[in-house]
Amino acid sequence: MFFRTSNLPFKLAFRDLRGGISSFRIFITCLILGIAAISGVGSISKAMNSGIMKDSQRLLGGDFSIQLTHRPISPDAAAYIKKIGRISTIHNMRAMAKTDKTKHRTLIELKAIDNAYPLYGQVKLSPDISLRQALSIEDSQMGAVIDPALRQRLNLDLGDTIRIGNSTFTIRAEIIDEPDRVVRFTSFGPRVMIHSSTLERTGLLVRGSLAKFNYRVKLRKDQELNEVIDGLNRSFPSAGWRIRTVKNAVPGFDRFNKQVTQFLTLIGLTALLVGGLGISNAIRNFLEKRTATIAILKSLGASGHLVFQVYLIQTMLLASIGIMLGITIGASSPFWASKLISNFIPIDLPKKLYWQPILTSILFGYLMTLLFSIGPLRQATTITPAQLFRAIVSIPQGRPNFIFYISVCSLIVLLASLAVLTTEDQRLAISFVGGAVFIFIIFNLISKGLIGFLKKRVSIKHLSARLAVANIHRPGSPASDIILSLGLGLTLLLTIVLVENNMRRQLGEQIPKIAPSYFFIDIQPHQASEFTTVVKSIPGVIKMDKTPMVRGRVVRINDTSVEQIKPDPDIAWAINGDRGLTYMKQKPPKTKLTDGIWWPTDYRGPPLISLDANVARGIRVSVGDTITLNILGKEITATIASLRYIDWTSLQMNFVFIFSPGTLESAPHSIISAVYASNLEAEEDLQKTVTDLFPNVSAISVKNALENANKILTAISIAIKLTASVTLLAGILVLIGAFGSQQQKRIHDATIYKVLGGTRKRILLTYVMEYSILGLLSAFVSIILASSISWIIVSKIMKTDFSLSLTAIFFTTTISLMLTISLGLFRTWRSLGMKASSVLRS
Repeated sequence: MFFRTSNLPFKLAFRDLRGGISSFRIFITCLILGIAAISGVGSISKAMNSGIMKDSQRLLGGDFSIQLTHRPISPDAAAYIKKIGRISTIHNMRAMAKTDKTKHRTLIELKAIDNAYPLYGQVKLSPDISLRQALSIEDSQMGAVIDPALRQRLNLDLGDTIRIGNSTFTIRAEIIDEPDRVVRFTSFGPRVMIHSSTLERTGLLVRGSLAKFNYRVKLRKDQELNEVIDGLNRSFPSAGWRIRTVKNAVPGFDRFNKQVTQFLTLIGLTALLVGGLGISNAIRNFLEKRTATIAILKSLGASGHLVFQVYLIQTMLLASIGIMLGITIGASSPFWASKLISNFIPIDLPKKLYWQPILTSILFGYLMTLLFSIGPLRQATTITPAQLFRAIVSIPQGRPNFIFYISVCSLIVLLASLAVLTTEDQRLAISFVGGAVFIFIIFNLISKGLIGFLKKRVSIKHLSARLAVANIHRPGSPASDIILSLGLGLTLLLTIVLVENNMRRQLGEQIPKIAPSYFFIDIQPHQASEFTTVVKSIPGVIKMDKTPMVRGRVVRINDTSVEQIKPDPDIAWAINGDRGLTYMKQKPPKTKLTDGIWWPTDYRGPPLISLDANVARGIRVSVGDTITLNILGKEITATIASLRYIDWTSLQMNFVFIFSPGTLESAPHSIISAVYASNLEAEEDLQKTVTDLFPNVSAISVKNALENANKILTAISIAIKLTASVTLLAGILVLIGAFGSQQQKRIHDATIYKVLGGTRKRILLTYVMEYSILGLLSAFVSIILASSISWIIVSKIMKTDFSLSLTAIFFTTTISLMLTISLGLFRTWRSLGMKASSVLRS
């Protein structure tokens, strides 16, 4: 009757837990790491999105904006907008800036604004003068304000002049804060801001030039945003513009934020999975110390079910401590990370709690605890008191029953479902779940295979080696846990390092060898012949390609509006916004068609296009389907004639859409050219000659673009490595726990060795050899798995050449050996100093 009291399991759990929390330090720390990573990443992501939405009008520059390429909006559309609110017109384009002071020149991002700018927020300048004053014309000198980076690049001072196009501007101030220019992922040059009234004098704004016309609108209070947008689209159905609202104030950031968040969240989940081994070890070690208690309870009539309840309650109580501490760290991350993030993204993060990532991480924590604790709890509660009293070294292994397998499978399904449902990219989540299960199985099979193999190797003559091998395959050995916990962390870290090394190799070695020196844009058709003659006359120029280009945007795929199309996430860029279009008679050299045929050189029929095969896959079209594009306000429907493979890493002039002849020739367009030079001197001469003779032409340096890409890669790599290191740290904690759980056994073993004549040196050598074998095997498996995964990512997903980094492999092997040997010896050193008499009496 005593054991049937309803609250008895709780009473026994609390009493038995007194003084036993110290055994669960690794358990709690592993949970804290994983929960803090998941809830922290999710909270910061939510805070950034909330911060952008809160300040969306300032970031967008209005209540909504309209963007066109090549051309302004029609007078009728401008008159329509003026009736509903205040409008600010902005021109954005790339241009070359040069100065007589140093004879240097550089590519800039030119922004021409009107008197209404900015509609929201304020431009801050140094010195502290008004924007209108800085851009005014004084004594026939036109004013400009510049990004501080341009001042450093061209060694300029306030009052100096720079030449843009055909005009000279006096630098009046530096831009400290520009309200509508934040969260930039790519930049081709420093910002220069001038007044729109002076843009015409530069000669840059000509028919067909690659200029963007932006119109920011501040609505009257009686206007409703959605009704205004619908009215604009109904009144001007063929305008071909792109309208952005405050819901998409920073285009591209939302997708970028989601991708980074889900990737880092999955890394945090990996850390929690690795930490699950620490949970399992901690519970198993704790239950081994409670062998006598369990035996007494069973002898007094306690059922296995009651014992299971007691220790499950203890486990969940301790898990709650770890989860709550992890939540405290993660949920508070927007508070302490706000200042750091504002250095990169000038927005204020709302300092509040975000319950969705908090609840998600709590569920992950409890499910993971249950998954990894159910095995040790079952082992300790399904055996007889006689077996428990005999269990001096370790708890005997019981055979799992059907209910156990059902419980484990159910928990795995719940965890997998939670990971998939809480991740935006469900394909990525499914791949992660499948990969995690696969890697767990691989490591488990390999560790079991090693133990089985070493059991049969009885012919080892070297005594220390024989003892080390015996330690690995003996009952209760932590070998499997060590290999799995260390191997998972190393696999993740090595995969990231190998992928990053291949990307850096592409950016630093391979791409520069095949990439052009410069891309020249905004060449006008009447300049094409002279441009070709000038470029070919420059010593060191070895190759030049040029092609016409006009901008257009996809409006329909077959008969479906593009707004209703849901492309694959990696392809969305191809149908969102403006794209560069060209036309060709002949198939470009080395072009590989994957489907369809190229049109005849004298083709004069209905519009046809050749489409990038990868984009076709992402929007689910094939040869024979139609795509409608809006080009300068005119809709053109073309039939897909062929699909082709594009190697974007070649940095050649590749276009997603290539039209057949007879469609775009009459449209206003410019010409772009890729020029290859043999040496640095030729590159400098090329840039100077072209930009001096053609002020409207901009030179984009591939070298500078690659340097910017490397900077972005470095920043992202650091963030990912730091997060991935959490997984490795969890693995180290599991190692510490695994070695700690063997402490008593090591003391017992070392005492027996000493009694039998073993010296401290020989015992130490035995341990070093044991840990070296485990470290080398962990590194070996990690190298194979990480190399395979990174090869798939680089070769199949990124579609580029893969190279195995021997440095990374050496680094991984060294870390593995150092961790296993140092942690193993640190946790077992005490066993070498214990006196035999004190151990044998206990």
